[in-house]
Amino acid sequence: MTESGNVREGVDPTMTPADETERSSLLLPEELPPDHRSGFVAVIGKPNVGKSTLLNAYLKQKIAIVSPKPQTTRNRLLGILTLQREQGDPADAQIIFVDTPGIHQPLHKLGEYMVETAVRAIPDADLVLFMVDASQPPGDEDRQIAAILRRQRRMPIFLVLNKIDLLPEEQIPARLEAYQDLGDFDRWFLISALQGTDLDPLLEAILQQLPLGPRFYPEDQASDQHLRFMVAELIREQAFYLLHEEVPYSVAVVVQEFKERSEELTYISAEILVERDTQKAIVLGRGGEMIKRIGQRARREIEELLGTRVYLELWVKVREKWRMDERELQRLGYALPRRKR
Repeated sequence: MTESGNVREGVDPTMTPADETERSSLLLPEELPPDHRSGFVAVIGKPNVGKSTLLNAYLKQKIAIVSPKPQTTRNRLLGILTLQREQGDPADAQIIFVDTPGIHQPLHKLGEYMVETAVRAIPDADLVLFMVDASQPPGDEDRQIAAILRRQRRMPIFLVLNKIDLLPEEQIPARLEAYQDLGDFDRWFLISALQGTDLDPLLEAILQQLPLGPRFYPEDQASDQHLRFMVAELIREQAFYLLHEEVPYSVAVVVQEFKERSEELTYISAEILVERDTQKAIVLGRGGEMIKRIGQRARREIEELLGTRVYLELWVKVREKWRMDERELQRLGYALPRRKR
């Protein structure tokens, strides 16, 4: 299928916050205010509680893909928010949000990678936001995460009840109490990331909690991700929106070619990988209709990202049981770095 989108190139997406800290001394020699605050804020929770939506809301741009389906996020993503209190003054804070995959009971190697990625983000954080879905009572996954946080607690933890707009007002006190019973939290917040409700009080509390420190990234950088990675994610996002049941969870996207053919046109060729021939047929659709829809929607998102017109070419290939194959996972970028001794 053929279809006729400025983000800076980032660092290795497998780097941990601790790796980033080691690297920070090489960056940004300019003067900073003496009260400059900076730090890493890990956003932790089960799938589909709104972690990526919160990240995008604070950054005011799409850094992480979102969909109504759980387990959309597979990698650790950094969203870098540099703040200045008064117009014209130097920036006086930099918050590095660490968006993580939802913690769940894994069914395959890819799931194990996703859970381990989220858990590894906790120890290096200066602050953890334990995000829950306020529209639902606490479940087994929420209790599992609370237990992980209790074991690893070396930093403040904020309990963040998201989707408060979906909960009748009279039910809020009981729902809040049920989540508070999961652990000992420093503070709690009721928000709606999608609606933008009460995000400012949470942001102010985050700033107050961060330590004094240097800036880790340039002021105009919003993410640590490479353009190829972001393009692949935007394609996968549309697969999550348009495909159903198990099919989107079996999809991986690899960008094979990325060429700027002119200042106005970028050529991109990408493979959509699935695990079975039946899934390939679904992704292609009757007469190629589904792959055409995925391409059209993804192309619009990529053009917005790149600021150019995009010629997007998509191919569908079968890679049997790739979610269970450690070598395939490593090739596709789903491999954790070895822990430092």
